[in-house]
Formats: sequence, structure tokens, C-alpha cells
Amino acid sequence: MGSCVDPMPESSGGKTLLIGIDDTDNLISRGTGFRARQLGELIESGNFGKLRGITRHQLLVDPAIPYTSHNSSACLEVETVDENVHKIVELAENYVEIFSAPGSDAGICIVDAEMVDSQIVYFGRSAKIRVLSMHDALTVSHGNVIVHKGLTGDHGGIIGALAAVGLRKSGNDGIFIWSSNVRELTGIHTASWIKRKTGIEEVLSSSLKKVNDDDLIDVGPWPRPLLLNGRVTLLVDRVLEEDSVEWRVAPKEYIKKF
Repeated sequence: MGSCVDPMPESSGGKTLLIGIDDTDNLISRGTGFRARQLGELIESGNFGKLRGITRHQLLVDPAIPYTSHNSSACLEVETVDENVHKIVELAENYVEIFSAPGSDAGICIVDAEMVDSQIVYFGRSAKIRVLSMHDALTVSHGNVIVHKGLTGDHGGIIGALAAVGLRKSGNDGIFIWSSNVRELTGIHTASWIKRKTGIEEVLSSSLKKVNDDDLIDVGPWPRPLLLNGRVTLLVDRVLEEDSVEWRVAPKEYIKKF
């Protein structure tokens, strides 16, 4: 996902869209995260908007909730202009409906980020600790969204799709499964270089202390920043046994707790 070849049309109506998707997969298909990244590629390649990030949000795992493997949903953040909103809506709906796996209960929710109110944020947080219904989701989203609908199966994915939007708006939930140049990031770099060359905005220790810009960080094979205080944040642990590297990316097991 790189820069668009042609600029988007000039408009005074610039806005940020949050696109939540959920339950697009089955036990043998690619997951919702993969589908979210593909959708982001299509939005950028069609010159409909600029992808700013995709977050994965872990929801409640409970026997009363039908889910494929982990009950997580995804949210894309896209900068666009008014003229392209309907194009993104059409593209996203068609993509999710066509490419969701057989047996899935896919849902989608697209919202102007400024219209995500406290009820939607609360719904997202509740989805991490309570069993919610489709009726709950539709009641909360009424009047605040551009589109919120089910596209396959029994449409149960509308719950996780709305939850993903609320959690993304909260600014303190989720792992980035796509941020600019992060999935390609390897090797050892200073904190300032990482922030300059990727979508990562903050580098913090696991205890949430700021890391010096000149400190060297071994990003390892799995750099996955988190959404903390509204910023793309990489968590790292102090390395004691090596003189050349001060920090190493925090373990996957620790990051997944967020």
C-alpha cells in the first residue's frame, strides 16, 4: 500500500472514515485481518482515500458468541474527501460481500470519525466483556453512521464491526495489523529513524516510559504497534546482555494482552 499516483480531487470536505468489518472468515479461509488489508489496498489503488492504519480489536470470547477462532474484528482508518465517500462505501460493501468466506456472517460499519459518539465507544468497550445482540448494535448506531449492515449469513458481524469502530475511536485499544512500512520493518534502527520512516508515532518501554530518540532498537520478526492514547505506539523491552542494542520489541504474548 503505497502513495496514490494521482492526487485526490481538491475539496473543502476532507474527512476521516472508520470502517469496521467482522466475521468475514471460516475455519479454512484467510482471516478478517487479511481481508481488511486487501480492502485498504483497493481503496488506495483506486485513489479513493489514504489509508492511515488498520487495527485488530479483541472482543469477548464466550460460548454464547459464534466466532471462527479468536472473536476479533478490524477497523480501517481512511482519510478521504466528500466526493469519494460513496465510492468507498460501494467498494467496501461489494468487497466484503463477495470475498467473505462461505458460512460467514459478515457485517460492515462505516462512520465519519467525528460522528462516533460516546455510546458507540461504550458499545465497543462492552463488547470486550459482555454478550451483545444485533438489536443492541443497530440501536446504538442508529443515526450516527454512514452504513451499518450485514452482508452474509445471519449478519451477526454487525456487532463486531460497530465495536471495532468504537474501540478505534477510543484511542486505547487494538494492535495495528497495518501501518505504513511497519510490516516490512526489520533490523536494528534508532527510535527516531523508526518514527521517521514508518507510521509509528511513539516508541515506549513496556512500562510506558519514553525511549530516547538515539537509542537502538532490534525490531525482530514481529513489530506490531499498539493504539495508545490515540497514537501508533511501539512497545520495547530493555536489552541487558548486548552493548550495541538498548531495546528489543516487546514479546508477542505481552503485546497481545492489549
